[in-house]
This record gives sequence, structure tokens and C-alpha cells, in this order.
Amino acid sequence: MKKITIACAFAALLCAAGAPAKETTPEEVRKEAREIFQKVISFRTSEGLGQVPAMAQYLAERFRAAGFKEEDIHILPVGETASLVVRYRGNGRGGKPILLLAHMDVVTAKPEEWQRDPFTLIEENGYFFGRGTLDNKQGVTTLTTTFLRLKREGFVPTRDLIIAFSGDEETGMTTATDLANKNRALIDAEYALNSDDGGGQLDEKTGKPQYLSFVGAEKISATYELTVRNPGGHSSAPRADNAIYELADALKAVQAYRFPVKSNDWTLGSFKATGPVTPGPLGEAMTRFAANPQDESAAAEIAKVPTEIGKTRTTCVATMLRGGHASNALPQTATATVSCRIFPDTSTDDVKSTLEQVVGKNVQVSFLGSTPPAGASPLRKDVLAALTKAAHAQYPGIPVVPGMVPWATDGAVYRAAGIPTYGVSGSFIKASDSFSHGLNERLPVESFYGELTHWYVLLKELAGKR
Repeated sequence: MKKITIACAFAALLCAAGAPAKETTPEEVRKEAREIFQKVISFRTSEGLGQVPAMAQYLAERFRAAGFKEEDIHILPVGETASLVVRYRGNGRGGKPILLLAHMDVVTAKPEEWQRDPFTLIEENGYFFGRGTLDNKQGVTTLTTTFLRLKREGFVPTRDLIIAFSGDEETGMTTATDLANKNRALIDAEYALNSDDGGGQLDEKTGKPQYLSFVGAEKISATYELTVRNPGGHSSAPRADNAIYELADALKAVQAYRFPVKSNDWTLGSFKATGPVTPGPLGEAMTRFAANPQDESAAAEIAKVPTEIGKTRTTCVATMLRGGHASNALPQTATATVSCRIFPDTSTDDVKSTLEQVVGKNVQVSFLGSTPPAGASPLRKDVLAALTKAAHAQYPGIPVVPGMVPWATDGAVYRAAGIPTYGVSGSFIKASDSFSHGLNERLPVESFYGELTHWYVLLKELAGKR
């Protein structure tokens, strides 16, 4: 079976891996990365502000100054935003190019709600604070810095390496879609490595690294709308069929519903590897589920943890509300937005049908859109081996484990377009410190600098001399 093949591949690499000395990045490279990181954090690249093109221009100038030719640097506008593509020419002996992904845009951050200015890089207590420090301007920075370093060293890869920085991953993914479909010649590759997926887990108590994730599958992100309509009337004459109350009942039904338990090779491999290093009932449940995906009690225990429930089933959650038209009138319309993260083998139509059954006939369910449906990428032993070497360059002997994430990135676009995509970030962080999309987003300083070693080793291993 395929899952046995995957498990054996990971086990063989872990058993064969030695424990080389931890590598470090030269100080001048660290300083360069710090400078770039500070600059890109300062660009307010959230939706509606139009600053992504300016950030792309800044990065393009860095590449030009490093000796990349004009014909290998492309800024492609899409509406208010843009993508940036940079090709590092190789000798072609290694085959088709490797695509390297990150995104320049960030989720909106309101300065008045943060403890620090979200668009100023602040180093404090062992962390870098700022919007995008984790998601995903650290990926933009470390990939850029690695290209600049390799260029200075005179490195000639065995295949072209192509950076593709998108400009709206957090919203419409139109820039990635534009690259994958309308500008395929610029980014066509054998496979893609995604800096916006994967990453390592630090122990909550000790801060020691536990494992590094190798992501080969993502869930589909889909949005639905629940709407209840009513004739309304004067608020002095309440009626039983109130649109807001009926919508509230429907949302409570969605909250209570549990989609069927699902699994695939990537999720089972992940639970098998992470169960033994995860303390308490959760770790025990992971191990039991990996051994028997039909273990309902194990699935129920996993479902108690917000960061893990999405790895075992489709999830739907209410995210926005609006309703009524006047404070002294009965509501004529009440609407809720529901965000669903769909397991790869389930269709958006199936989820819509399930929601219709759950909320009842008086609630209209509308499908608003989704990321491109895409299956899991096949395991590549060469990528796994290179990722393991890169992980061990930072943390000798650390396990590298497979995984499927419950969110969606630009990787979904490229998988759907026929380019296998793998999440291979080298960032390590505690689960309790992960504030992507939230207040006071942060990244451990050591993790940021470790990413420079990570990508340097990874790219030289995959595109070095043959």
C-alpha cells in the first residue's frame, strides 16, 4: 500500500541520517536578511492599500543589484496587486526548474489594536514582531537572501530555480492563478517548494525542536452564505418566525454538526510520527488513530484540539454576520458567512448539500467560491532527503514527518495546475506563539536566521553539482 511506502521512506531516512554538526550562516548574510526583513515588513501590503507593487519593485531592485538580468525579473500587475517572478539560470543538467513560493501580501492589521506598530519590525525578548513576520514575509526574505547569497558565491544550479512571490494569497489568490494559467511559461516547473507551509514544532515547556513537517496536501478553502428571509414588520408586534432567530438556530446546528472522519497517507504518517512526541491524551489519540483510522474515540479526542480537528475531517465555522435594517423593525433578512475547510476527497457540492440538510429548508445556502480543488502531491524521495539534510543542518537528528494542513495556500493553485507542491518551511515555533492573522504576530529570532541555513542547504542539495 502507498501509506506503507511513505512510512518506510520516512523511517529509512531517519534511521540512515547521521548527526552532523549544526551549520551557521555567515554574519554578513544575517545582516543582509535583517535589513531586507525590516524593509518588507514596513510595506502595508494588506488588501486595498495597493502597496504590493511597491514591495515587488523594492525586491526587484535587490535582484538587479545582485546581477540578475532584466529578462529574468518580472513584475506582473493584477488589479491593485502584483506578483514577482525571478529566474536563477542553471546549466540544465538537472532537468526542469524548481519553483519557490512565498507571498508578499498580509492580513489586515489595525495598529490601534496591537501592542507594537505592526508595520515596524521590532526585536524583543527573542522574537521579531510585526505583521508578516511569520506569514509570510519571512519566506519572501529568506528566499530572496538565499538567491543573493548563491549569486555572490558564483553558484550555478543544475536546473533553473524560479522564485514566484504572489500578491494576494490571503484573499483571492488571483496572482498565483494568473501565473499558473496565463503566464505558465514563466513559472513552469517539475515541482514547487512552498515557504508558506510546513515548518517545525517547538516544545511548549523546553523550547526544544520536536519535529519538522513535510506538507504534501492541503484542504480546500470554501465559503458559503446562509440566508434567512422574512416579511418583517414592526418590532412592537414580534412574530415567531424571526429571521435572526432562525439564522441563530441554523448556526447552532452547524456548530453541533461533525463531518465524517477522513484520513489519507499524509495525515496518518503525521499522526504516527507526532503522536509519540505529543504529551497527554492528544498524543495517545494520535498514535491510536494512525494505527486505526476507524477508532472513533481517538478521532473524538483529536477533535477537542482546534489545531488538530481539521486534520481528521471537513470543518465549517461561522465567521461573519449581518442582519436587519432598522432598530425598531423586525428583520427581513439575516445572513451569515460560513468558512469551510474541505478534506481533499470531498467536493464543494457535497458540503453544500450537507449544510442544506443541517440548517433546514427555511435557510438558503449559497456557494460563494473556493480555492482550486486539488489532490495530494505524490511523495518525492529526493525532496524528502534534501529536506531532511536541511533540517539536520539546524537540528541534527530531528524527525521530518509528513503532513496535510487544514488551511489553504498558493500551493493549492499550483497543485490544481499540475505542479506537485511541497510545504518545506524551516521556521520553528511553539504552537502557543503562532499568531498568524492575529494580534502581535511574531517569529523567534533564532528561527528566522535558521531559515537562511535551511534554504541554502535545501537548494544546494536539490540543484547542486551532478
